[in-house]
Amino acid sequence: MDNSSAGRGAAVARIGIVSVSDRASRGEYEDRGGPAVKAYLGEVLTSPWKATTRVIPDEEDLIRATLAELADEAGCCLVVTTGGTGPASRDVTPEATAAVLDKELAGFGEAMRAVSRPHVPTAILSRQTAGVRGSALIINLPGSPKAVRECLDAVFAAVPDCVDLIGGPRLETDPDRVRSYRPH
Repeated sequence: MDNSSAGRGAAVARIGIVSVSDRASRGEYEDRGGPAVKAYLGEVLTSPWKATTRVIPDEEDLIRATLAELADEAGCCLVVTTGGTGPASRDVTPEATAAVLDKELAGFGEAMRAVSRPHVPTAILSRQTAGVRGSALIINLPGSPKAVRECLDAVFAAVPDCVDLIGGPRLETDPDRVRSYRPH
């Protein structure tokens, strides 16, 4: 859950959470990836933040437009997607993300696949990626709640510093949960 009342006086970080799923967008399947992202952020972030959520189908043009809208118009400093990262023909989240990025940050995908591989042999099929659009960090995650948690645990220590470097609001984390690394 977001903690908009925490840390009064600090800027409220806007965070986009996008679930990419044909079935969830049609109401045929309960979206579990987006709520898992929101729950994770509620556990680790201690600075104020507000979530903007979307559940959309696996349509490349719509994914691109949604990511651009959240970064450019909604002012999100962080946009996290779930779903659409596999090898199936409808899995186009990484392609849509790459199309809107100013800079790719390949280390995010590498770290997420590395942490998932010991648990799931098919982790090598996942195509998570991340990058920067303006002053927003965009991270693609798998749709599974377990994978959401594992992947965010693998990379979140670097997220606050990245958001600082691209001009976003200061994100603070609970050091008992995730110790942010800020060398700058």
